[in-house]
Amino acid sequence: MIYNFLFEYLSIILFLFIALVLSIGFIAINYLSAPNNPDPEKLSAYECGFEAFGDSRMEFDVKFYLVAILFIIFDLEIAFLFPWAISLGNLGAFGFWSMMIFLGVLTIGFIYEWKKGALEWE
Repeated sequence: MIYNFLFEYLSIILFLFIALVLSIGFIAINYLSAPNNPDPEKLSAYECGFEAFGDSRMEFDVKFYLVAILFIIFDLEIAFLFPWAISLGNLGAFGFWSMMIFLGVLTIGFIYEWKKGALEWE
């Protein structure tokens, strides 16, 4: 009985074993063959604009974080639009107008942020 069970799942177990061996092999090959020569330019702060290990009371511009939050908000809007567009035929008029209200609120928020100057990078 247990042999029949294992035989039915043999292809899955074999696939997982091959995937595990290949994953570990690729990581090991990369670790052994990659050059390791860091220089000050590679180790510098490049995305956030300030040093990560500095004084915690220093002033910094919050525009970066505001733009990142706005990107996440509008990225989530697109994530809601795809399933809505696929099932629009089943939703009918109620689903259509619900999404129009949702898009209207987001558009009002976008216009508000634009007028406040949150998208201006100085």
